[in-house]
Amino acid sequence: MAIDEDLVAQPAMLVLARESRGWTQVDVAEQMSKLDQPNRISQGYVSRAEAGRLPVKGDRLDLFATALRYTPQMLCATTDTQGVGIGLVHHRKRASMGVADLRRIHATLAFTRHQTDALTRAAADSRKHRFRHIEVSDLDTPQDAADTIREEWDVPSGPVADLTGLLEEAGALVVVRDLQTTELDAVSQWPPGGPPLFLLNSTAPGDRFRFSLAHELGHVLMHTQPGDPREQEQEADYFAAQFLMPYDSVRQDLKQGVDLPRLLELKARWGVSMAALIRRAFSLNIIKEWQYRKLMVEMSALGYRTNEPGLVPRETPHHLAQVVTRLEREYHLDPIQAAHVAGLDHEEFHEIYLCASSSSGNPMVLGQPVR
Repeated sequence: MAIDEDLVAQPAMLVLARESRGWTQVDVAEQMSKLDQPNRISQGYVSRAEAGRLPVKGDRLDLFATALRYTPQMLCATTDTQGVGIGLVHHRKRASMGVADLRRIHATLAFTRHQTDALTRAAADSRKHRFRHIEVSDLDTPQDAADTIREEWDVPSGPVADLTGLLEEAGALVVVRDLQTTELDAVSQWPPGGPPLFLLNSTAPGDRFRFSLAHELGHVLMHTQPGDPREQEQEADYFAAQFLMPYDSVRQDLKQGVDLPRLLELKARWGVSMAALIRRAFSLNIIKEWQYRKLMVEMSALGYRTNEPGLVPRETPHHLAQVVTRLEREYHLDPIQAAHVAGLDHEEFHEIYLCASSSSGNPMVLGQPVR
């Protein structure tokens, strides 16, 4: 297909596209050179293009797009980079995660936002969301915020059966994909004028997936400005613990005993890790510090700190897949055309927005009472 000669790549989008692939400028130049043999593309050319010192259009735009696996139109889209920098994007990650990987994740989030905006706009998906900012303080705690949202969203007492579905019902956009790292489980952003966007790592176990999503929910509700990272992370953890394991309900379960067999049963009921239940029991003064430490030592000795027994059901988002179905049924776009709307090739588009993630083994059923 011929490229519209009026299309010119946006330098910021070239940078974001490269970073989303985890590539250096040398990597881009080498990939373009493979596609354009016998011509040789230099790193210097890529650098000048990203700096806006030369226009990228026509065949060169097509070459960039093919190498980076985005459509030419996506590389020409205007973008603000607000929220891409550290501090305005919330994420649940390990401290060991490197800067290069974090930049890749933030770039992936920026492109995901562009993709979801394009899809929902094309399908005229203008539903209202039910999110609002909640200010927390010493008097109005993250736990209070969690209780408030559960009440406003009519969440029944006890476990949250489908957290992903609950957030989608409230108007959020949830995307699950392989983020190609074990150092980060989730990243989120609430752009002005739009719904919150949650990007989850498909490789995270179901229990950690749910806690990370609740953690990110706490961030978007409570944290509108950059602040002390440790304090905000702790507040998001407090929110997630109360949202997924509300005091009145989980306390009764934990008071009946906190040992490893019991924790495995409670994991099935609450959809959180055994480690999260131990921390919850300690924070509610149901177990003493020495008991907390003893349980954690037992977990480590059995290898449970890295690989807990028991499967929590894998949650799957559905709204964006329904948006794609609407594009096909009501607007008569075939899968390739729908992928083009999102600025992706068909294979990657299908993997991200249409393939349902699944759990192996025999998943447990959440919310069942433990006797």
